[in-house]
Amino acid sequence: QVQLVESGGGLVQAGGSLRLSCVASGRTLAMGWFRQAPGKDRELVASIRWPGGFTYYTDSVKGRFTISRDNAKNTVYLQMISLKLEDTAVYYCVAGSNPQSWPYWGQGTQVTVSS
Repeated sequence: QVQLVESGGGLVQAGGSLRLSCVASGRTLAMGWFRQAPGKDRELVASIRWPGGFTYYTDSVKGRFTISRDNAKNTVYLQMISLKLEDTAVYYCVAGSNPQSWPYWGQGTQVTVSS
């Protein structure tokens, strides 16, 4: 069982930046971030897998969000810039053995972008 603890959410104005962090209690081959906005389905925002450091981004965040990982710290980051109102959501850190299956979920952290 892998425990995930997120941090870094908060309130930011449109155009601003935030960095989310997620610390895993154990080593996993893939980590990522989902988000869920009110009234919308949960969506995979970004993921990264090891070895190779291959990344995935959903189209709406390409060029604005960057996922990275510090393997020594079992930590994944999501750097978010140029935030938009539509980025408002609860962001969940996820982990698993491959990017198609996410058995481990964090508790979620709220990101609110205001105008």
